[in-house]
Amino acid sequence: MFYLYRRIGHRPTRIAIGPYPDMSIEQARAKALVLNSAIACGEDPLDSRRAAEKIPTLGEAFEKYIQDYARHHCKTWKVMIENFNRYLKHWRDRKLDKISKNDVQLLVNGMGRENGRATANRTVEMLRAVINKARQWDLFPGANPCDGVSKFKLKSRDRFLQADELPRFFASVAQEEPLIRDFVLICLLTGARKGNVEEMRWEHVNLERATWFIPETKNGESQHVPLVPKALEILQERYERRGDETEWVFPGTGVTGHLVSPKNAWLRIKKRAGLPDIHLHDLRRTLGSWQAATGASLAIIGKTLNHKDISTTTIYARLSLDPVRSAMDVATAAILKVVDGDKKPEENSEVSNVRPFRYRNVTF
Repeated sequence: MFYLYRRIGHRPTRIAIGPYPDMSIEQARAKALVLNSAIACGEDPLDSRRAAEKIPTLGEAFEKYIQDYARHHCKTWKVMIENFNRYLKHWRDRKLDKISKNDVQLLVNGMGRENGRATANRTVEMLRAVINKARQWDLFPGANPCDGVSKFKLKSRDRFLQADELPRFFASVAQEEPLIRDFVLICLLTGARKGNVEEMRWEHVNLERATWFIPETKNGESQHVPLVPKALEILQERYERRGDETEWVFPGTGVTGHLVSPKNAWLRIKKRAGLPDIHLHDLRRTLGSWQAATGASLAIIGKTLNHKDISTTTIYARLSLDPVRSAMDVATAAILKVVDGDKKPEENSEVSNVRPFRYRNVTF
């Protein structure tokens, strides 16, 4: 091993240069010359090494991020832990300064192919947030390797259950055990988010008033959800069958005590119904879409789904073709009445000056 012995700041210091024979004598001398030059300029070559040794690994930075920030400010911190262990576990022991922009780009590209584009985007955003916090806490002085990484362009999802799909869907749901069946139906009939339905407690359900109180939703606000007759019927039956030992409407066997992400059951439901592209969150969108199709205002839809911003609700104005079709039917019927002679245009009107064209066997 080659070393450089120098006195730095009145302190004798030994600086490792490189191993022998991997490094030749000429290479060691050249590196020693560079170090001596730096010392002559008042620098301590060991400072950068000490700083590098203090840089945390991604795993250490993530744990601090969860404990000191996410647990107190992010409702999805448990999901973050799951996603980290699923997609970033192989980088747990890598120091932050050893993660390059190219590494992150390759990660995003690979996840886009194997795990889906939305998942890839969410993962890189979580990684960006963790490293930004590490920089804010002076744990990492370098640039964020996530900056400038190309993410996937995503289209807003507008899938919901159509009229011809609902019978198949309900028939498939009916084949599940009561816990899963009731959970899925409550998701649809209340339009609530999956996580809120999973965490539904009996103390928050008022069967007499037919209401369900959600203490905190995704947007940080509470919500009072009206229970329609079918939802009330389901909850009434569950209440009568409940055990005295559970506080949860949909109990589970895990550490949380309640049902969590019934992915396998949802896959069975989709497969039996022949609806491979339906997501569980689409049930929430289904309620909003059918409200729009039956004439509900955007304000009412937004109140139903607890949207904080009205722009979030505007998507439901375009999800169903039924109102558009109805308006077109009225308009075209009025136009075609001219053909039947119910309404003749005035001779001196602008219509009479339009060049005639044929519609089927009739000349306009």
